Amino acid sequence: MDLAPLFARIEEADRGIRPQVIETPLDRSRMLSDELGADVWLKADHLQPTGTFKIRGATNKIRTLTDAERARGVLTASTGNHGLGAARAGALAGCPVTVYVVPSAPAAKLAAIRSFGAELVFVEGAPLDAELEARRQAKVQGKAYVAPYNDIETMAGQGTLGIELARQAPDLDAVFVCVGGGGLIGGVGAAIKTLSPQTRIVGVWPEASTCMRDSIAAGEIVATPERETLSEASTGAVEPGSVTFPVCRAVIDEMLTVSEVEIARAMRRIAIGERWMVEGAAGVAVAGLVQAAERYRGQKVAAVLCGRNIALDLFQQAMRLAGD
Repeated sequence: MDLAPLFARIEEADRGIRPQVIETPLDRSRMLSDELGADVWLKADHLQPTGTFKIRGATNKIRTLTDAERARGVLTASTGNHGLGAARAGALAGCPVTVYVVPSAPAAKLAAIRSFGAELVFVEGAPLDAELEARRQAKVQGKAYVAPYNDIETMAGQGTLGIELARQAPDLDAVFVCVGGGGLIGGVGAAIKTLSPQTRIVGVWPEASTCMRDSIAAGEIVATPERETLSEASTGAVEPGSVTFPVCRAVIDEMLTVSEVEIARAMRRIAIGERWMVEGAAGVAVAGLVQAAERYRGQKVAAVLCGRNIALDLFQQAMRLAGD
């Protein structure tokens, strides 16, 4: 696949989303480096203003709309983090935002979305049902739809994280990324493969939600049963025809799955070693690194801490699951 057109959009996004989106630090983890025998770095995107990388794609998409489209307002769908990014981007751009959500979305994330003035519409069913209804309503109402992953401009916005990584550490041997709909790893992978082609892109999934992984294995987008997971931010089926699918097939070098216990223990490692309370999706990336540590011994690797928006009771549950 020719990644050049997508990379050009990522470069444009990297210039266009500042200063609304910050360049987050890449910090070395002494604890993980000593424990795993590798040179381990953590891309701290949980330090974004909304606590998640999703602000990148949402900001870029809204930035690329016309003045008339922004004035009419936009619709989106989200389990929380993307809706929060869209709500903030809309508030800064003077663009009304309506977010379609499922009732099971975390209450704390819904409250944060409302705090930016966005309207919530609840849709019964799975996250994909909310996405499809939001897209349908966008057409009915004549408004732009801000896709959580299935949009080139959204994926380009997420890809700015990859450009930052290449600037901060051009000598990385591998980057570990949690995968949901594929917007983050697709954008990051396209940037890294262009700027640092020797760097391996490692996709990591919770065992409970592996739609993109199963689709890549099948050669087409397939439906996959899902279970409850600490990585609730990465759940949901991949939309039919998603633009992320061919990109993910092209850029992902290695695919790993991790258990709920592995996720919880990774979250605990970050809390102990870095004093950061991260959400399950960030734990997924670190858990993948821990699982693959023997293969990357002596190498320079990074894991993307993609978010921190986790309720205290769920974090406490994860700590109990992690055990002693």
